[in-house]
Formats: sequence, C-alpha cells, structure tokens
Amino acid sequence: MGQTSKASVLFLCTKNSCRSQMAEGWCRQLKGDRFAVCSAGIEKSQVDPRAARAMAEVGVDISRQYSKQVSELHGEFDYVVTVCDAAAEQCPIFPAKTRVIHAGFEDPPKLARNARSEEEALSHYRRIRDEIRGFVEGIEHSLGVAG
Repeated sequence: MGQTSKASVLFLCTKNSCRSQMAEGWCRQLKGDRFAVCSAGIEKSQVDPRAARAMAEVGVDISRQYSKQVSELHGEFDYVVTVCDAAAEQCPIFPAKTRVIHAGFEDPPKLARNARSEEEALSHYRRIRDEIRGFVEGIEHSLGVAG
C-alpha cells in the first residue's frame, strides 16, 4: 500500500506571533494526519506568550513553534490561509497551483491592549483561540477538499 502525501497548508499573518501560530497548533493537533502545516508572517516577530498560554490551557503546546517570515520558506504550498486582514492585503504571490483563502480573525493583542487585568486580556485570546479551532475543525470545507 503506497503512502499518500499530505496537502500542505501555510497559515499567514502579519507578524506570525499569535493567530497564525494558534492556527498552526490547532491544525497540527486536529488535522495532522491530513495536512502538513506551518505558519509564517509578512514580517517576523516572536510567539506571543499569551497565545502560548491560551493554547496550553486546552492541551495544545505551541511553545516550541517560532516566528518565521514567509520569504524564509522554501517550497510550494497547496493552500495558504491568511488569518488577518493585513496579511490578506499584503499576501505575496504564490504559484498558480496554490489556493489562497482568507479566514480573518480579530487581533488578540489589540483587543487586550486596554484590559484592566491579565484575566481580561486572556479572555480575548481564548475567544480567538476557540474561533480558530472552529475554523480548523471545518478546514476541509473551507479549502474545498473532501472531508
């Protein structure tokens, strides 16, 4: 019996610090048998500690993931999913075979900026984390592939 290759998915955000990292973690955990997944940003930053904490609360460890700039990646992707509006607007050109879709999510650091407590700040990360999970759970539909 031959080995079936996995479809490759790149989650793209502005700085590859929060939303794209969460999406990578969820997709690896929930769909890792189906997709080869990574994330990158238009720019490079670092993984947001609150994003890592929110994901750890639900058993997804993204602490070993790191921020990458899309220009650092080599190879082609079957799918690119932009997870923020800025990345969708600045999305680089990918080969014709790559299908680019947009699944925008609000920016947890921006939402948490005026939080009165750490718990209030984390509530924004948790909400976006859960929205991203919902997207990843139905990613086959969004990508137009059989489930």
